[in-house]
Amino acid sequence: MLDATHDPSLRSFVDSANDPACDFPLQNLPLCTFQRDGGAPEVGVALGDRLVSLRALAAGGALPGAPDDFLGSLSTTLAARGLAGVRALRPALSLLYRDGARSVVAEEALVPASACALLLPLPPRSYTDFYASIHHATTVGAMFRPDNPLLPNYKHVPIGYHGRASSVVPSGAPVRRPRGQTKADDAPAPTVGPARSLDWELELACVIGRGNRLGEPVSLADAEASALGLVLLNDWSARDLQRWEYQPLGPVLAKSFATTISPYVVTFEALAPFRAPRAARPAGDPQPLPYLDDARDREAGAVDLEVEAWLSTERMRARGEGPVRVSRGSFADLYWTFGQMIAHHTSNGCNLEPGDLLGSGTVSNAAPDARGCLLELTWDGPGRPRRPIALPGGEARTFLEDGDEVTLRASAEREGFRRVGFGACAGRVLPAG
Repeated sequence: MLDATHDPSLRSFVDSANDPACDFPLQNLPLCTFQRDGGAPEVGVALGDRLVSLRALAAGGALPGAPDDFLGSLSTTLAARGLAGVRALRPALSLLYRDGARSVVAEEALVPASACALLLPLPPRSYTDFYASIHHATTVGAMFRPDNPLLPNYKHVPIGYHGRASSVVPSGAPVRRPRGQTKADDAPAPTVGPARSLDWELELACVIGRGNRLGEPVSLADAEASALGLVLLNDWSARDLQRWEYQPLGPVLAKSFATTISPYVVTFEALAPFRAPRAARPAGDPQPLPYLDDARDREAGAVDLEVEAWLSTERMRARGEGPVRVSRGSFADLYWTFGQMIAHHTSNGCNLEPGDLLGSGTVSNAAPDARGCLLELTWDGPGRPRRPIALPGGEARTFLEDGDEVTLRASAEREGFRRVGFGACAGRVLPAG
């Protein structure tokens, strides 16, 4: 629902929030967990180049409730206030930080983001990664099954696997190259060593804000009512480990060594102006079963975001060069929506909990430069050698090398509304231990 908080003419007394290129204008106000000067973690929101300490606002009487509701991670706030109480923060903060509304309490609650450590917004108890881009599924399927890229179930059910929540890390945390078991096609036996085919996957993830009881499914109509918002997600993948281990049960060591998420949860309320119809299914494709279909999801189940992956190498940084964009695509044309993922995930009675992450799977589009991972970007068709990505200074990449840094970004922009962004989801590859 659109309301006064989405008014594009709203300005803040925090000048940096009024920059048209800013990810965090007053119309966004994403939630985060941060730490300053080695103190206790606390909950805040991003506004321009500042963080707003919600604990300081509550202590000063500008927000109702106990200041300790905002001490610790966002999990504490959800437990104390519930999802409805967390959603009520956004309109209150919009009023507090509008141009002309400056107060001592509101000003003293501002902290330079550059002076803070950004932590996981809330530690996930569980993490499930889906496979919702049909372009990604088709391209990857063609690598291994040229005559039958999509398995029969893909167009009927949101495919996913249960990932490892304990290795989810915040943006900026280093990612150590994993070791594992691989087997070359012409080798008589597998060997153990550092992964040679390290990759990223450009994704978004839905953060659950209100759980359901075990045995009680969540309907598609109620699915988004249980969700807090979205974060960027990099599902780091060791492709050589994955190729050897994924059959018959799926990836284990190839995925469990690290998953990076961005530190800011962009709420579904902030994304309301950027909703879009669910991607139309091609003629002849089966329609979703009734529990995965309703009018609202058809009309506005997608989110129209531009998504990007940027890459920098040690040599580029040594020359003082910034990262280069290697992929840009749209999040709006996924085959399955987050609402459908939630409804399907809980349809067997599985209980989701606050903080759980549901990844979209790699976001890829039909265009070759809109593929969301190196596995796809460097593929040149069945039977042909991989085509490396050319980088400045004569470098090229087929897969990631030690010292490479991957940064994912996403933003939403539509005429008549303020642009909102997600910040960065970044990680640098360290050598294997």
